[in-house]
Amino acid sequence: MSAVLKSKSVKERVSKEEWSLRVDLAAAYQLAAIFKWTDLIYTHFSARLIGDDAFLINPYGLMFEEITASNLIKIDHHGKIIDDPLDLGYNEAGFVIHGCVHEARPEAACVIHTHTRAGVAVSAMKCGLLPISQHAMRVQRSVTYHDYEGIALDMDERVRMASDLGNSSKSMILRNHGLLTLGESVREAFELMYYLDCACQIQVDAVAGGMDNVIQMSKQAGDAAARQFERPGRPSTHKDWPALLRLLERRGSNYAS
Repeated sequence: MSAVLKSKSVKERVSKEEWSLRVDLAAAYQLAAIFKWTDLIYTHFSARLIGDDAFLINPYGLMFEEITASNLIKIDHHGKIIDDPLDLGYNEAGFVIHGCVHEARPEAACVIHTHTRAGVAVSAMKCGLLPISQHAMRVQRSVTYHDYEGIALDMDERVRMASDLGNSSKSMILRNHGLLTLGESVREAFELMYYLDCACQIQVDAVAGGMDNVIQMSKQAGDAAARQFERPGRPSTHKDWPALLRLLERRGSNYAS
């Protein structure tokens, strides 16, 4: 990047569309800190820049509540850094996972990956995600699974990960590792992760009393709930994200700076 461009603020040197995406992605990071989805500095969310063959990801070394629209890193699909305002670089595993999903699923505007305790617990259960809660019905019918191969540093794993994700799933459980969701917006990916993680928390609590005590819903009921979540014009699709942004603003968050 030229010295002239570097002297400008990030907001001044990017398009309005990119800035808006940066604000939403930074908000997702700071909301994740509130919802306790963090794992020190080791997980990552990304957002794809339409028409730019690049995506945004977190600087490696910041806590999620420190991430703002201005300090997100921009990298291309080969892992080359385009813009790194803090010169912190990015987590290599983040590039392996997120680069894989953005390449395999170009419609994915946002990818969220977490290592929450409940998510990892369910990822280690042979049964996978069970149809035992309404929350699970947001994702359970289409969730896919990818077997653990070690820390995601091997580029060859991307082929298998993309194959396991498939062409239509927006939620994946990485066995013995964590959770992943993708969406056509930051809002959608965040909502899916909220439901997936809640479903995992509910499952961990429920099975603690023994599998014999767990009631699994019927396929008919589960399918009905899934259709209801996916119905066109569901009000929450334009109400929940503004409400979450207001939560950040009430807390004095600097996510949009």
